[in-house]
Amino acid sequence: MALAPVLEHNVSLRPYNTFGLDVQARLFARFSSVEDLQTLLQLPEVQAAEKLVLGGGSNLLFTQNFDGVVLKNEICGLDIISQDDNTALVRAGAGESWHGMVQYTLDQELSGIENLSLIPGTVGAAPLQNIGAYGAELKDTFDHLEALEISTGQLRTFSAAECGFGYRESVFKGPLKNQYIVTGVVLRLHRQAQPNVSYGAIKTTLEDLGIGGEPTPRQVSEAVMHIRRSKLPDPAQIGNAGSFFKNPEVSQAKFDELKAQYPEVPGYPVPGGVKVPAGWLIEQCGWKGMRRGAHGVHDKQALVLVNHGGAQGQDIRELAHDIIASVREKFGVELHPEVNIF
Repeated sequence: MALAPVLEHNVSLRPYNTFGLDVQARLFARFSSVEDLQTLLQLPEVQAAEKLVLGGGSNLLFTQNFDGVVLKNEICGLDIISQDDNTALVRAGAGESWHGMVQYTLDQELSGIENLSLIPGTVGAAPLQNIGAYGAELKDTFDHLEALEISTGQLRTFSAAECGFGYRESVFKGPLKNQYIVTGVVLRLHRQAQPNVSYGAIKTTLEDLGIGGEPTPRQVSEAVMHIRRSKLPDPAQIGNAGSFFKNPEVSQAKFDELKAQYPEVPGYPVPGGVKVPAGWLIEQCGWKGMRRGAHGVHDKQALVLVNHGGAQGQDIRELAHDIIASVREKFGVELHPEVNIF
């Protein structure tokens, strides 16, 4: 007989956020099944409290103690649920490590998410902001997800269209924010390799690794991991949440204006305009490698804010605000955090 989930009081969240910030949750509970979650949501203390669902804690900045209930999603499971000659449907529990899912699919000789290797966090968090990297996004392979409605405890299935995916966006960050908890995600992956090496750095890295011709999905994954490790700090060594800011999208007219003043500004066409790398804008403002006591900006990637040890969340938030203000003043471009701030 399975044990009922336990509701704990005043629990440190330091082990559960990759910034390594020592804040407390007034209430804390883990759930490893839909039934556990339904049980927790029926508790009066939980019903009355603000709720935060926690996966890997890799996209969060806590600026104070959390005066509500933190629900740690630990639903596991990785399975191929159906397949045909061309594709396979792979289901993952929302509490599974995202990178663990990527490795599982490679072990099954499936392709489609190898460009998203080594992204921190859990499977359940992936669709909330339509994770993406190196020329790929979750929506490219997404089939559907299962989520539990907090107010009713009922399960519902969401198709890709119903998720409303955009750039680091979904309906779960907009109209349905805080209304559902993702319990499982299903992706449709390719049984025949379809490597995506359109992103320039992947091609270069494959060449540097001595891989020529048509790379395998695993080789693409290895190239992506090589790039990420060279640019992004390991949260186990230095507290961070990966890319802190979204890459801003500006109109073609605004980009032309920037290009006239800063000929070296990089940009990538997107529907309705041009995407400009936030890291380049921040670096041009002199922030790369800057340190303020226990926190600062990573010396290899200006998109990454870091906790060198003992920093407070409020300090990191203030640094982010100062960076946003300086980019606005210099370029007339507004940056927005990718990280969720509490």
